[in-house]
Amino acid sequence: MPIPSPLRLLGLLTSSLLLAAALPAQEAIKVGEFASLTGKEAVFGQSSHKGTLLAAEEINAAGGLLGRKLELITEDNQSKQGESATAVKKLISRDKVIAILGEVASSRSLEAAPIAQKEKVPMISPSSTNPRVTEMGNYVFRVCFIDPFQGTVLAKFAKNTLKAKRAALLTSVSSAYSVGLAKFFREQFLADGGVIAVEQKFSEGDKDFKAQLTAVRAAGVDAIFVPGYYTEAALITKQARQLGLHVPIFGGDGWEAPALIELGGKAVEGVFYSTHYSPEIPTPEVQGFVQKFRARFGGETPDAMAALGYDSMLVLADAIRRAGTTNGPALRDALAATKDFHGITGKTTLNAQRNAEKAAVIITVKDGQFKFVETVEP
Repeated sequence: MPIPSPLRLLGLLTSSLLLAAALPAQEAIKVGEFASLTGKEAVFGQSSHKGTLLAAEEINAAGGLLGRKLELITEDNQSKQGESATAVKKLISRDKVIAILGEVASSRSLEAAPIAQKEKVPMISPSSTNPRVTEMGNYVFRVCFIDPFQGTVLAKFAKNTLKAKRAALLTSVSSAYSVGLAKFFREQFLADGGVIAVEQKFSEGDKDFKAQLTAVRAAGVDAIFVPGYYTEAALITKQARQLGLHVPIFGGDGWEAPALIELGGKAVEGVFYSTHYSPEIPTPEVQGFVQKFRARFGGETPDAMAALGYDSMLVLADAIRRAGTTNGPALRDALAATKDFHGITGKTTLNAQRNAEKAAVIITVKDGQFKFVETVEP
């Protein structure tokens, strides 16, 4: 995956800091964001950041919040372990932000959440799906569905749509997201009468999966489930096809990136994954968002990470308006009361565990493009 040029990265970071240029910094409402703008998952972080930035710009263009402009302060965790904690500590102690938006990856949200909880600064993850994220405390929220739901959706999809009876499971043991999603898929697939014929493990950053896939081939499976991120998913699919494994391969929202197709090429034709939104959904809200995003970011089509980043900022803004203040406890209470908020990724209601209850969509790759297949309600 290409690393963004220094100028492009500088643009991503400085565009956030310029949001409140019209007013003195002390008069702005400071919102912190931490994201993987560089490194292994940079595609995720950049996409989520663009959605967040677009929402902040639109809020400021409409007059801001509580009579004040927003200032979005973004920190790059470089997709590295340990950097998220450092970034969030800086945002809270030095920048004095009133809320934190981030992260995409569950592992990095888990790293930052205890800090936000301790400091009583509300944190909203746009797209971390591991259940443990919001279990870190009552100041931690998310605007996406969680892995028990996503795992159930994928298990039912494997049984009902793919007609799979014997599945293989390839799990990244170094990813909280992968381990969690594998667990919930396994439970539902077995409950539905399916068989997990073989389970194989790998770690983030691995490049050679031939040993695991050879074991999968010997097990005689109908489908292969890979709950991981797009880089490994593309390589696994490519190597599976090279070994003559032509059964359906599918995954979760960690596959959501153009790099899946760039890395996998023709091998990823016909794969499936679950996610939070599709730019093909023909509602006025989604199509309006797609048009605005393309106009702002050089014709780029927003993916689910962009849509969730956008919604995370709008949910925060809605809570600030309802609270009438940026005070931490009052803002926390307003966020917890979020109900039927209409965003780009659907209608968001935060339940007692501060998780969003909302639908999932299934996407496939056809003719080198991501194509909407179906919506699955909770």
